[in-house]
Amino acid sequence: MSARLVTGKLLGSVATLVFVIVFNFFLFRVVETDPVGTLFRGRNLSQSQRAELTKQFGLDGSKAHQFVSYLEQTATLNLGRSYTTNQPVADEIRRKAGPTLALVGISSVLSAVFGTLLGIAAAWRRRTAADYSIQGFTMAGYAMPDFWLGMILLTTLGVGLGLFPVGGIVDPSSDATGFAKLLDQAKHMVLPGLTLTLAYLGEYALIMRSSLLDTMREDYLVLARAKGLRDVMVRNRHAVPNALLPVVALGAINFGLVLSGAIAVEAIFSWPGLGLATYEALKGPDLPMLQGLFLVFSASVIVFNLIADLLYSYLDPRVRPT
Repeated sequence: MSARLVTGKLLGSVATLVFVIVFNFFLFRVVETDPVGTLFRGRNLSQSQRAELTKQFGLDGSKAHQFVSYLEQTATLNLGRSYTTNQPVADEIRRKAGPTLALVGISSVLSAVFGTLLGIAAAWRRRTAADYSIQGFTMAGYAMPDFWLGMILLTTLGVGLGLFPVGGIVDPSSDATGFAKLLDQAKHMVLPGLTLTLAYLGEYALIMRSSLLDTMREDYLVLARAKGLRDVMVRNRHAVPNALLPVVALGAINFGLVLSGAIAVEAIFSWPGLGLATYEALKGPDLPMLQGLFLVFSASVIVFNLIADLLYSYLDPRVRPT
């Protein structure tokens, strides 16, 4: 992979991130013109109190002055202070990132692994009952909205059968530590993790099935069969490794998308991560928190798209520019 290719893609990603940073500022200034009045609605604030709060939240001065100040703060990773907690937004995001990364990371791995295996099984048994069943199951999960799937699992497995906790990350009445606490957290993660896994399972299965079917038509696989290799060996040693390229790229892209798309799932299960923080900030509205979260989510999508692009170019020389 040439340095010119890497440099070009890096510059493209940086340009996209700069656009997001600029857009991030003006978006929330347009949708919320008087955040102090909205935040303290129903309270009798004097003019001096309103002016002090406006200055404290960095909303004094012209829009140009606010924009320059916003760029300077963002460059130093200072995302302002939350209207709700009056704590630095960067600290709030850092504190809530762990639960989201754990939930999204485990769900992404599970959906990628099981989705790929289902895609392989469907392609190898194409036009059979197994193929149609796998396609029907994965398409149903893929087409179902995350929040709707989450509510079904919450109602049936959580409330109805009582198999798993219905919210939070730990039992508030428990004082467990060490491995017992980790086990409690894992039990709380089952329902939101299962929701995200089922929601993205179908995408991997369908991509893998389509890729493997295309690969199986290649001449070198016909030659491998003609040499007397068994079908299982042809599939495992030749077909599957080459068909995995789109799935690898999809996995990198999806991690950034799932990271920003877990808002509804975290809100339903009260999972104390970035998704629930976004939901809470929208109710405020907490302008600095929303700006910081939007920037983090956008940056994650840009970074993982870049990783997927570079990874695919490295694994498949055919897509590299000549």
